[in-house]
Amino acid sequence: MSSRLTRSAAAIVVGASLGLAAGCAASMNVNSFIERGVELREYRTYSWGPADTGSTGDPRLDNNRFFDERVRAQVEKELARHGFEKTAAREPDVLVHYHTNVSQEIDVREFDNSESYCADHDCRPFIYDKGTLLIDLIEPDTTKVLWRGWAEGSFDGMIDNQTWMESRIDEAVARILARLPDRL
Repeated sequence: MSSRLTRSAAAIVVGASLGLAAGCAASMNVNSFIERGVELREYRTYSWGPADTGSTGDPRLDNNRFFDERVRAQVEKELARHGFEKTAAREPDVLVHYHTNVSQEIDVREFDNSESYCADHDCRPFIYDKGTLLIDLIEPDTTKVLWRGWAEGSFDGMIDNQTWMESRIDEAVARILARLPDRL
């Protein structure tokens, strides 16, 4: 009887842990960096810097104009909300650049390695596509990064679902640029 109870309790713990692992993979971590001494309120105008020539790590995103257009449109929208003005001027205050990277990640939880669980069960890691979207504000003359923001999270299924991809891009860009320091 107690071994049945122990196995039932273990199954509940494993089920809850798998749900947590899947939830963690779908979450989005956002962070930012600002160069010491930079006052972003001094910068008003921006232009797009040269397009990224490197691979994203996923051929479905490389040269995907819909992805690129959505990211650029959302960045422009959020920068306008923060008081930046897009300009075609030869010398904008900052250049904007973004980069995306996708890599396959393995999420292995500690409980998988415990002898009591793996001895009776097939322990398989959770494999998912991890994506990073990075947005830089760059000083045009020196090409020094003044501010950088990024979001990391699961890209699983996103690339094959246009509606979900647009939603995740919108969320990621909004959360990244929400970390810009106040300009007022």
